[in-house]
Amino acid sequence: MTDRREFRDLASPAEARAVIDGLDIAAGTERVPLADARGRVLAERVDATIDVPGFDRASMDGYAVRAADTFGADEADPVTLDVVGTVHAGENPDVDVAEGTAVEISTGAVMPPDADAVVMVERTTERDGDVAIRTGVAPGDNVMLSGTDIAAGARALGPGTRLTPREIGLLSALGVDAVPVRSRPVVGIISTGDELVRPGGDLDSAAGQIYDVNSYTLASSIEEAGGAPKLYPHVGDDFDEMERQLQQAAEECDLVLSSGSTSASAVDVIYRVIENRGELLLHGVAVKPGKPMLVGEFEDAAYVGLPGYPVSALTIFRTFVAPAIREAAGYEQPRTEVVTGQMAVRERYDEGRRRLMPVGLVEDGQGRMRVYPVDKGSGATTSLVEADGFVEVPADTISLDAGETVDVQLFSPEVRPPTLLCVGEDDPLFSRILDRLDRPRYLPVGTTEGRRRLDAGVPDVAVVAGPTDSDYPVLGEWEREWGLVVPAADNRIDGLAALVDGDYRFVNRGRDSGLRRSFDDALAALADERGETRRALGDAIDGYGLTTKAHESPARKVAAGAADAGLGLRTTADKLGLGFVSLGTQAVRVLANPERVEKAGVEQLERALDDLASLVDAEAGFSLNGR
Repeated sequence: MTDRREFRDLASPAEARAVIDGLDIAAGTERVPLADARGRVLAERVDATIDVPGFDRASMDGYAVRAADTFGADEADPVTLDVVGTVHAGENPDVDVAEGTAVEISTGAVMPPDADAVVMVERTTERDGDVAIRTGVAPGDNVMLSGTDIAAGARALGPGTRLTPREIGLLSALGVDAVPVRSRPVVGIISTGDELVRPGGDLDSAAGQIYDVNSYTLASSIEEAGGAPKLYPHVGDDFDEMERQLQQAAEECDLVLSSGSTSASAVDVIYRVIENRGELLLHGVAVKPGKPMLVGEFEDAAYVGLPGYPVSALTIFRTFVAPAIREAAGYEQPRTEVVTGQMAVRERYDEGRRRLMPVGLVEDGQGRMRVYPVDKGSGATTSLVEADGFVEVPADTISLDAGETVDVQLFSPEVRPPTLLCVGEDDPLFSRILDRLDRPRYLPVGTTEGRRRLDAGVPDVAVVAGPTDSDYPVLGEWEREWGLVVPAADNRIDGLAALVDGDYRFVNRGRDSGLRRSFDDALAALADERGETRRALGDAIDGYGLTTKAHESPARKVAAGAADAGLGLRTTADKLGLGFVSLGTQAVRVLANPERVEKAGVEQLERALDDLASLVDAEAGFSLNGR
């Protein structure tokens, strides 16, 4: 009587998943050239080391001017300026903008020295040697300042980010030529059975031969799941040859897959090889198709035996094995390319044409998908990273109302909404906290805008800095030392009064920034002492009205010799080797959307915030409750 190995105690699908999830197939990390990084998963955070753009540039065609020269200009009473030159995109300006002069400038061109605004060409009239300006502009109008897209020192991409063409574009803009990524698990493929012939070989159908379908099908599926497939010659039903092939594969791979030879017949030898040289963890699963599945460990590699029938093999692979490979590679499970959700806010339109609106996705406290607009301008690379897809808006649509159902076309099937959507103040300590979370998204829009978006119910949390009143739940809070970042060993500026009274070039932060709020409050206090207005003191500071985006941007201007002082943090000054004049401390708080406090991502953030003390100790100028 023929000896047969019978299936006993079939495992449930849940048990099979648990056994496979327990296999160690992680392959570590490696550094790869950017050209080879598409589809890989970042192993570490990547910070911007340069400003993008790296220079102040015109955002439209027109005339580069000193904004002060245009004050009061209108259609009825234009201001006339001498045109002293022209600057095109890609040129190094060779002309200065002196008082009472203007320079013709193209979109994308470098702003010439001493110009701080651009008047769009439509609001001008060019004459012989001069131009009539029919509108006033403020410093920074129609200018994309260096670092506006993304600023040096900012958190560009976090660990666990899947690198699609969007992220590759951002890394390219930052000049990154190689990135640290999670290594792909190497997955060996061994097809078994005397009847198999590799495609391209001679097939003897009369002898019952068939082409090997599973090897290439599994190889492409492994690549899709994030693994690196490695094909081995097919093996017949011979114990010694099977053992030799498995041993070679185990030495070279993190996971070995076989297809066929897993049923209970006498010629199916693979389970005996595994038992002889390793450990058989599972034989048989209560699922159709795919009952004859093996799971075990052989030498130093994990092993899974798949059924021989191609449909069964592929079904079992995608159901049980692919998720484990994706987990090891840092990939996530695929979903549909179209997601239906509800608008989180009302979005109005004034253009009579069809619009592809970039949007982000976030789940609310009840697991419903919410959709919010993402638009930083067509020239901003980071819009691609922050958006998950787009909503096609017909030309006759006046608005999309909050709560309205929309279909989001995902940029790729692998796109996932963030586990946590954070907005608000740019803060280096909070960036470190984000590194400990699973797939968060942070939009550094500043304290004021962050609070506004929290009031509208869009994000899960908002980070606010400076004096702010709030009834929102506080998940965590700390203090940070702020002041003036100055050149190292430069004692000319010893306080706010010296900045106001001296002839120094200053770099400020935007009005949405909590740092700017604290600076303006300090300026107002000094004005009260002197019996003056805050505006008067601000006007006395060269550069007060020209602002930058991120917390490191002013300090980097100082480091580059482009300014004498910048508004910033002590930790930034220490990091860049610059001097620092303290003006005080300000509170930073993480405020929660009260309807999302039980969301898994918010709870994970709370757990990360439990370790605030150690994080604060590692960051210069930060403290808990003033300590």
